[in-house]
Amino acid sequence: MGVMHRDLKPENFLLSSKDDKALLKATDFGLSVFIDEGKVYRDIVGSAYYVAPEVLRRRYGKEIDVWSAGVILYILLSGVPPFWAETEKGIFDAILEGHIDFESAPWPSISNSAKDLVRKMLTQDPKKRITSAQVLEHPWIREGGNASDKPIDSAVLSRMKQFRAMNKLKKLALKVIAENLSEEEIQGLKAMFTNIDTDNSGTITYEELRAGLQRLGSKLTEAEVRQLMDAADVDGNGSIDYIEFITATMHRHRLERDEHLYKAFQYFDKDNSGFITRDELESAMKEYGMGDEATIKEIISEVDTDNDGRINYEEFVAMMRSGTTHQGGKLF
Repeated sequence: MGVMHRDLKPENFLLSSKDDKALLKATDFGLSVFIDEGKVYRDIVGSAYYVAPEVLRRRYGKEIDVWSAGVILYILLSGVPPFWAETEKGIFDAILEGHIDFESAPWPSISNSAKDLVRKMLTQDPKKRITSAQVLEHPWIREGGNASDKPIDSAVLSRMKQFRAMNKLKKLALKVIAENLSEEEIQGLKAMFTNIDTDNSGTITYEELRAGLQRLGSKLTEAEVRQLMDAADVDGNGSIDYIEFITATMHRHRLERDEHLYKAFQYFDKDNSGFITRDELESAMKEYGMGDEATIKEIISEVDTDNDGRINYEEFVAMMRSGTTHQGGKLF
């Protein structure tokens, strides 16, 4: 469709319903651009595990999406990312080195054809990397091709559960952090908010957002503006307040600095016990009008990697930085 997504990762794919035949949809086009053939892109965007080596070298084009899709495919087959380390720098070093592990379990039992496709998608040199059209023609992926119907190992499925989407607690924590940012950290965004909030009410309605985006030269469709509105409207009251706008639009790397994370953790940890308990999480989520019993239970089990029923600071940081139990990070 002539679009470079620039932030492909599993949590940016959603099923349209819970039905068996639901459509799989790519979402979160916040970093996307229309492809300008021949243009060299230089800005570093994306999420650490999925970022292509040429992005880190600041010279890239549309081939980066094939790399990210290759990383996703590796994860879908094995349950872990191909390049990971304890730190963000470690992840980037591994990406630039480009060694792909096909020796550890479950790889020995995975077909050569599947490995061939992953290898071609994770080719370091973008000029030699397989194109998206070629991926669709690959014998392992095309209809009636040679992919086996052997079910995925349960160990892989349990590993994969660690790659659950950014949950509501993470969104809420981002909101808390945004409320505590200094003026200089959010200059520019404030002006943009004021520009869109034409009646100076302190909130942006759907109409104001649509008109404001049009003035800024945006070509979003009605449905896309509505999606943007819904994504930013954390408390679901039909308009975006200043804090919601800042949370939705600001660069996330600013939100992931340690001192910000610690402040957010302290916000939830009301009794300063060093843990976020079920009760503390419940009261914070209720305060923001989000989450029911089931959601809260799910969040605790997703983030609470040592299963003690509460979330410690390390678990909180791991969630905020990566949404996985591998200590990773986002570029953005």
